[in-house]
Amino acid sequence: MFDKILIANRGEIALRILRAAKELGIATVAVHSTADAHAMHVKLADESVCIGPPPARDSYLNIPALLAACEITGAEALHPGYGFLSENARFAEILMDHHITFIGPKPEHIRLMGDKIAAKSTALRLGIPCVPGSPGAITSDTEALSVGRALGFPVLVKAAAGGGGRGMKVARTAQELPSALETARAEAKSAFGDDSVYLEKYLERPRHIEIQILGDGHGKAIHLGDRDCSLQRRNQKVWEESPSPALNAPQRQEIGEICAAAMRELGYAGAGTIEFLYEDSKFYFIEMNTRIQVEHPVTEMITGVDLVNEQIRIAAGSPLTLTQDEVVFNGHAIECRINAEDAATFRPSPGKIAYYHPPGGLGVRVDSAVYAGYTIPPNYDSLVGKLIVHGRNRNEALMRLRRALDEFIVDGIDTTIPLFQTLVRNPDMQNGLYDIHWLERFLELGGMDGADI
Repeated sequence: MFDKILIANRGEIALRILRAAKELGIATVAVHSTADAHAMHVKLADESVCIGPPPARDSYLNIPALLAACEITGAEALHPGYGFLSENARFAEILMDHHITFIGPKPEHIRLMGDKIAAKSTALRLGIPCVPGSPGAITSDTEALSVGRALGFPVLVKAAAGGGGRGMKVARTAQELPSALETARAEAKSAFGDDSVYLEKYLERPRHIEIQILGDGHGKAIHLGDRDCSLQRRNQKVWEESPSPALNAPQRQEIGEICAAAMRELGYAGAGTIEFLYEDSKFYFIEMNTRIQVEHPVTEMITGVDLVNEQIRIAAGSPLTLTQDEVVFNGHAIECRINAEDAATFRPSPGKIAYYHPPGGLGVRVDSAVYAGYTIPPNYDSLVGKLIVHGRNRNEALMRLRRALDEFIVDGIDTTIPLFQTLVRNPDMQNGLYDIHWLERFLELGGMDGADI
């Protein structure tokens, strides 16, 4: 096991990693920008190193600064969290060259799954069902039109190196395709430095279902069930739950074992998430995230498995501590992402938190790094924290969520708590009748003002 790890992230995920490391008896190094000098994980870490000014490119994405921080503190390993450099294969290779363990998958697997075209080809080879689409990157508008007509409109133009909804555009007709291609390519070039795009059949009202997996790199891999991440705004997840209200036990077991078997064949090491669109009882692979997910707590709540602990153990060379038969699913969990944003307009609301009172009680968990007096900087994402609840069944989890939201107080800034207070009382949400477009329809029709869809 490692003696010391460096946490190359900020906010709630940095604090989450710090807690897991402390429970394993591992010393921690926090890195921070000047904007995060008073962050909670910096206060609690054994050591801290300032790695640059507020812009992420000069701090959390500054590879030389991170290497220097590892060297001056003697950190043997680095946990990247999510975002920033967590899926940067070259960064993982550089760490290896400096004899620092990257707490994540092998660089070749990060690179493979980071290329959406290669990932889809690999998924097909491993027996994972995929969305019908172009066999590779689209090289011309003429080719795109031919593929679009073969698939049948509408189609989705997607960035090959994409993620987070960037570089994705829908073309509902052949006439809309050239414009969608141009826009998607421009967004992809700006966001990822790669303007390669490909086409997929556009599904009208699918669910977003993902499977959590763990592999030890020695031929063993298991799945830890599914998460439903269908409630989204602009392709960004808002509400996640496990298990999905749309699946039954046989479907859940079948897709889980398909994913675990694929990861065993791949020799995958670490935590990963295989994401699908689900429509008409069929699963369609869309991508694999080779890192810990923001929504990992709902899986932890229903399995009792500490995913970050497992990541660290696997990176240190330990085999999986569980077999598939030992994974026990218990109850239902829901997570809400509480952001520093206006609940109706989603306008960012950085600033100083005057008063902070998180909810508590049985089955309630809050993953957050804020505190009264803390100032949320404008330089990064607006996540205040994640409210996670667990119940014996979905109805109990919903009632617990309703109660916890009413207890959650964050004064001094606007938050999205009122949005979730509205959603948890909505009949469609209570009955699990939502898809990836539901929230945007709800908001467009004045859902926050009491309208139904």
